[in-house]
Amino acid sequence: MAVKAGHQRLPSAGPKREALRKKGQFWTPAWIAEAMVAYVLQGDADHVFDPAVGAGAFFHAAKVVGAQLGRPITLHGAEIDGEAIEQARKTGLSTEDLAFVQMQDFVLHPPTRQYEAIVANPPYIRHHRLPQVVKAQLQKYGRDVMGKALDGRAGLHVYFLLRALQMLPYDGRLAFIMPADTCEGKFATPLWNWITSHYKLEAVVTFAADATPFPGIDTNPIVFMIRHCAPESTFLWAQCTETRTPNYKAWTISGFRDVPTSGLVVYERYLQEALNTGLSRQITVETNYSEAKLGDFVTVMRGIATGANDFFFLTKEQARQTRIPETFFRIAVGRTRDIPAAEITDQVLAQLDRSGRPTQLLYLDNRPVDAFPVAIREYIRQGEQRGLPKKSLISQRKPWYKMEIRAVPPFLFAYLGRNNVRFIRNTARVLPLTSFLCVYPRNEDPAYLEKIWKLLQQPEIIANLYRVGKSYGANAIKVEPRALERLPIPASALHAAGLDAPEQTKQLVLL
Repeated sequence: MAVKAGHQRLPSAGPKREALRKKGQFWTPAWIAEAMVAYVLQGDADHVFDPAVGAGAFFHAAKVVGAQLGRPITLHGAEIDGEAIEQARKTGLSTEDLAFVQMQDFVLHPPTRQYEAIVANPPYIRHHRLPQVVKAQLQKYGRDVMGKALDGRAGLHVYFLLRALQMLPYDGRLAFIMPADTCEGKFATPLWNWITSHYKLEAVVTFAADATPFPGIDTNPIVFMIRHCAPESTFLWAQCTETRTPNYKAWTISGFRDVPTSGLVVYERYLQEALNTGLSRQITVETNYSEAKLGDFVTVMRGIATGANDFFFLTKEQARQTRIPETFFRIAVGRTRDIPAAEITDQVLAQLDRSGRPTQLLYLDNRPVDAFPVAIREYIRQGEQRGLPKKSLISQRKPWYKMEIRAVPPFLFAYLGRNNVRFIRNTARVLPLTSFLCVYPRNEDPAYLEKIWKLLQQPEIIANLYRVGKSYGANAIKVEPRALERLPIPASALHAAGLDAPEQTKQLVLL
């Protein structure tokens, strides 16, 4: 089964945009495409290959850069979306330009030849949008290439990168623009360890929030420039600080010799440091190797996943209409924007109820249906008539109506947002749904809780989130439970909160 790929102009919103998300189609602006093509043509290649041609942004760029370099460039590519190729024709590409485009699945049915210059914006199709049969084929392919299957959360774009690298002859070059999860996801460490032990990572280009190539899109793009030759211990890490800056292209077309004075900031970095820090993240100079981790003081769990909020998570009026006794409901919060401040109080909950927001979580246990009151039995039957037991998440629960169990966390963490990720004190003792993480201090002593709350309010704590989180568009960041436990805690923050460093950290200082 094929998965559609390509690149088209992004509409502002609505169904068309959602359709493009399903295909993973995001059109690459000319100032980015030309800079990427300029890199891959630094060798002697007389062609450019794009494994996901789409509307032809890189073909147009290759014609421009080829003319600038004074040599003709043959255009090759692969695509499976006929509509995308029609878009390419409408953008001005001729039949001759598209003559060497193969209509086939690049990853699972690749071309038989190698290409010296490969450039792409591969389809950004995340793992949960992939059919299971395709996902299994991709994981098998990854295992065949790397000797170990990648984590199941790797999206289609990751396998495009692996396949393209395999098609590079010695001294060939590749430039891919990909989302930051390529180097931030759980699969990232084995992926980049393998890549950088077989190929030379020459440059990585990131983008400041106001210089993003894809404004309004929830993705943090990164350009990777890789050469098939002996790996090296350093590489160039750059950040575009101005949108449409011509200096990005000037830098790549000069073979990285002409370092720009504006629009692009360039550093030389040690590869191992960058792999440890994350290729998408700014350079980290460790001045305190004895840093503690947040997990030394707390444990973190995700909030409750109901699988069907409209059935399990109700407003006070909806809960009253079910006639289910109040004792079977627990007070809960479901979305971060319902809690704008740093504390959940009874007054906040009362305002949510007045606003008609859901706060009542149906919290059933695993007793047989017949052991519940009549109103609950009837409500469960309504859920079964709706087919809820067959939903993917709910089907994993036995029985299906049993709610996930969570102890009330003293603190919550709003883990996905734009400039609004924060810790929240749970004074009202609510249960959180999956928009929040549950933060449980390792000691329940009231004095210790006060110290933890003071720690969580330290500016350095929020500032360090970029070191463990996944970055998206417009400064959005997402931090998963285990990643939050790895959050570095500087000694200054511990001191301000009146906390001692854990024993293993103290031992590092002595050593």
